Amino acid sequence: MSPFDDIRDYVAIPRVQSLKLAPDGSRLVSVVQALNPDGKSYGTSLWAIPLGGEPYRLTRSAKGESAAEFTDAGDLLFTSARPDPTVEDGEEKAALWLLPAAGGEARRIAARPGGVGAFSTAGGTVVFVSDVLGGEEADEAERRKAREDAGVSAILHESYPVRYWDHDLGPGRPRLFAGRLGPDGLEEIRDLTPDPGEALRDAVFTLTPDGRTVITTWRAVLPRGERRTELVAIDVASGERRTLFADEGHDFLGPLAVSPDGAKVACVRERLTRPDLPIRVELWIGDLAGGEARAYAPDLFPSDIEWAPDSSAVYICADHRGRRPVFRVPLDGEVSRLTQDDASYLALNVSADGGSVYALRSGIALAPGPARIDARSGEAADLPSPAPRPETSGTLTEVTATADDGAEIRGWLVLPEGASADNPAPLLLWIHGGPVASWNDWQWRWQAWIMARHGYAVLMPDPALSTGYGQKMIDRGWADWGPRTMADLEAILDAALTRDDLDGERTAAMGGSFGGYMANWVAGHTDRFRAIVTHASLWHLDQFAGTTDAAMFWQREFGPPGSESYAELSPHLSLDKITTPMLVIHGDKDYRVPIGEALRLWWDLQRTGVESKFLYFPDENHWILKPGNVVAWYETVLAFLGHHVLGREWKRPESVG
Repeated sequence: MSPFDDIRDYVAIPRVQSLKLAPDGSRLVSVVQALNPDGKSYGTSLWAIPLGGEPYRLTRSAKGESAAEFTDAGDLLFTSARPDPTVEDGEEKAALWLLPAAGGEARRIAARPGGVGAFSTAGGTVVFVSDVLGGEEADEAERRKAREDAGVSAILHESYPVRYWDHDLGPGRPRLFAGRLGPDGLEEIRDLTPDPGEALRDAVFTLTPDGRTVITTWRAVLPRGERRTELVAIDVASGERRTLFADEGHDFLGPLAVSPDGAKVACVRERLTRPDLPIRVELWIGDLAGGEARAYAPDLFPSDIEWAPDSSAVYICADHRGRRPVFRVPLDGEVSRLTQDDASYLALNVSADGGSVYALRSGIALAPGPARIDARSGEAADLPSPAPRPETSGTLTEVTATADDGAEIRGWLVLPEGASADNPAPLLLWIHGGPVASWNDWQWRWQAWIMARHGYAVLMPDPALSTGYGQKMIDRGWADWGPRTMADLEAILDAALTRDDLDGERTAAMGGSFGGYMANWVAGHTDRFRAIVTHASLWHLDQFAGTTDAAMFWQREFGPPGSESYAELSPHLSLDKITTPMLVIHGDKDYRVPIGEALRLWWDLQRTGVESKFLYFPDENHWILKPGNVVAWYETVLAFLGHHVLGREWKRPESVG
């Protein structure tokens, strides 16, 4: 019996989400997500992974724990909204907790009326972010209560944006607080950034090894709804801020890592785009004292950064041809690929002696789990995991094709058990989101192995705009989403269908976000598929460009609404050519691609008589995350595909009522 047979078994699989190495190198700690006893939600807990031993659970609470990080002394800090038995404040906001290395109960060491978010610790200092209402932070609790008692929910905005992903922004704004670790908690807590405006919204920050300086992203609000992100250093003692990296043409973003000798900082530099200037992401390393800084590792988009102990090099994870290897980037010398397998890596931790790199190891057919990488040979060995990996059934292989402009297009092909020339499998074309992204890792949301278990083959291509194939792959699709991407998809689909174990007569296309945009585009430009599933999709580009939560980002690529690109690239303009049955899926709390896109698409399909269904989630965002809703998503998709691709009788899934 496979957990991919029944979606309810699948959503119950525990998931390893993070990895941190203790300062003495004796153990790792992971945050593990698992189904709560009610079966309706997920909870998190901390697990220890002793090097040379078996994992064991460290924490248990109804509210769960997250964001684990070790102090220099080996104590474990984490955030949780669990109640504090020593304080009768009734707070349900996340607070900062400490679990002693020597054992004993965890204790709350810092709390704020606006909760505690991300944090960093080094040199006995802890810096954390908290949401603060305007005014003096000392009387914030009273002002929050007065607002609540008065029944006020109004938020007055004076700059863009007003919401993000699935939540409203304001009325509070994030600030950084710092304190010293003491025997009874966090002492001398002070506000480092009393009046930051929106500068610390979604900030990424870290401390220098001596704990004296915070390195953080700092958002500059610009006219006409634009913004730019700089990197600054804030002195913990004085609160004095100085700019490290700032450039009118670039953002400086996380991940961030300060060298062990405290001399350099590594971050990501991202080019601000125009319709004629594609995005470019690169590793950026510079002196903390000011002065020299430059780009390293061309054509690699870093998704994680960690320094070698001697400060001579950094290790990064970066997409590469459907994988995410670990690369070693020396300050002087050539970049080298450390891991040579097909896996994807994240959450890097380098041992104090430099001999080992610990990371989460995963892949298209491999759920994330802890692993040790030999820093010299690159050989990787899995460690005992607090969440055993589910076994997949079927075959994973690769497909390549040559596009009309000569570019190589590659992708993964998942084949179900039993697929053969005598029993060819129906094929699903899955189009990834992003669009600057890649099919290179385990997917909890879009799980190809569920589809394989139900008899489908799944083609997961990386067309134009995909990462891991150099800057040219990004450039060739920039501001040309529909036509260029579709040509690539058709090229690799045609190449895959030369296989005799695939049935070219029974095919469907599916995609979410940008993949949903492409699903809509495909629907209006071909009738080769028996069904199309479009999730969180862009339909009317002009409408989307002004209602999404980050309009400036998309308008940099396409220009302001009404520009020529919208007339050329909006899927809604091909409505009259759509004949393929479509399943539209959207969550009402999706602020990245607002629900208006789905509502308009659904109405357009209805008024033109296209056979279609609308799976609507009132309480979900861009992705479908609640266990029961995940079940409904898969069961509805499988029923829809079964009817149109396999010719089965339509049966409404019980999970949707």
